[in-house]
Amino acid sequence: MPAGLPPNAVRTAYEREIEEIIHGVYQKYSDVNEGSVATYIPELGKANPRHFGICLATVDGQVFHAGDWDEEFTIQSMCKPFAFQMALEQCGAEETLKHVGVEPSGDAFNSIELDPKTTRPFNPMINAGAIAVASLIKQLPVEAGVQAFVDKMSQAAGRRLRIDYDVLQSETLTGHRNRAIAYLMRNFGIIDDHVNESLHQYFAQCSMLVTCRDMAIMAATLANMGKNPLTGEQVFDFQYIKYILTVMFTCGLYDYAGGWAYEVGLPAKSGVGGGIFGVVNRQLGVSVYSPKLDAQGNSVRGILVCKELASQLGLHAFEFTNVGSNFLQWLL
Repeated sequence: MPAGLPPNAVRTAYEREIEEIIHGVYQKYSDVNEGSVATYIPELGKANPRHFGICLATVDGQVFHAGDWDEEFTIQSMCKPFAFQMALEQCGAEETLKHVGVEPSGDAFNSIELDPKTTRPFNPMINAGAIAVASLIKQLPVEAGVQAFVDKMSQAAGRRLRIDYDVLQSETLTGHRNRAIAYLMRNFGIIDDHVNESLHQYFAQCSMLVTCRDMAIMAATLANMGKNPLTGEQVFDFQYIKYILTVMFTCGLYDYAGGWAYEVGLPAKSGVGGGIFGVVNRQLGVSVYSPKLDAQGNSVRGILVCKELASQLGLHAFEFTNVGSNFLQWLL
């Protein structure tokens, strides 16, 4: 503690330092213009390519942000870890793993393939695995399952979330590849006869609107053993979170998962809407929104920001020397 400063003054100084880092990283990458907005879902092509937001939320409820942190966008594939969590809670690990594996695929997120040894999808972070998970958590009538997902995610975000029905319709009308994946899995008995209902559950989950702040708080809820750090509500069963974070670490960035683990070192998930969120267990959640994507479907500025924050704050899972590797002690 610096001499002559009371504890509260030290805390405020550190808070300012975190804010300066967040804003500095935002300024550093605000002019990056590489990548393209996703257009294979027509509604996503309407995103403003200039939007760019960063948010960091700690497990003790502090929130830091910069840029377009309150701009809504659809969660897309960032819904997948949370749906997997719900499947584990509702069905248990043994039953869930009969329908989806936990191995990296090494292929694109929308590949039409199953594990040749098990005929299951490789993992719940690719489309095939996410559709299998959606089949497990759907309800009849189908809107009840969608509402249950939105309700759970609203608890994790600490505010009421909603579906973007224009995006849902766009996904439904153009989701032929996902239908092919679903019927392939139906052929092997991975999902049941309610194929259209499973697809509706999946499309609706992907069409849920969030902000960068929402995703940081949802990530912090995972980091905080399932308890929302702002509301204090226990949202997720903590016994399964270790499985969610593990699969995010190994599979969350698709065919860039190995590079991400090497360079950033956080359990994370991306979405083609332009979002990325990461989790530092017991410490914080971080989220970036920027809709221009690289060839692997990940936000260009999102990747750059996460690399920078991991470096400056020492967030890599195997970082031992940077003071930021024990982030909360540094902050507090």
